[in-house]
Amino acid sequence: MSFLPSLPKKTNLSDVIKTFPQAWEPMMDFHDVVLRGDSPLSIAQRELIAAYVSGLNNCHFCLNAHTVYAEDFGIGEDVIGPLLSNPDSAPVDEAMRPILAYVRKLTLEPGNITEADVQAILDAGWSDQAVADANKSAALFNFMNRVILGMGVDDFDDFYGRRLAAVRKKPMEERVAANETALNTQHYRNYGKQLGIIKD
Repeated sequence: MSFLPSLPKKTNLSDVIKTFPQAWEPMMDFHDVVLRGDSPLSIAQRELIAAYVSGLNNCHFCLNAHTVYAEDFGIGEDVIGPLLSNPDSAPVDEAMRPILAYVRKLTLEPGNITEADVQAILDAGWSDQAVADANKSAALFNFMNRVILGMGVDDFDDFYGRRLAAVRKKPMEERVAANETALNTQHYRNYGKQLGIIKD
């Protein structure tokens, strides 16, 4: 439910962006670089981080939206729920475990991050760039979660439930292939154009 009289009673993120458009254009570009740009992390892995961080923050709008995206790029339907309830036993790729542990700690107790948390990622075979990209993904969604929770954006459970059901009907091969075809696209900038806050 909206917290401001200038927003609809059932507020969507799009309502927040259109009502208060300042600074959203560079933020859309930042989304595209972080989530769709070149990276050692696949789009699916970055969307998994987005959904996981959002779940840790109890931001159900972003959890719903980025669960759809994560599964649309090949994350299994039995991953995100178990990851939030019991990360040690969740069915995730072993190489992702130290990254997910890092973004969890960065979200819940950022002042306690140590060199050992980063070293665990490097020891799993990831590069310095992968650490930086995981860091940006987690930071972006800690920011977005606070925008959404602070402005009273609705969870839109029914809408995202329908979208998730449609994604789960798509062949997994098609979803995985999208990690390459969607790379370096302007998904979020185009969203800004649809909302009318980006003109070019």
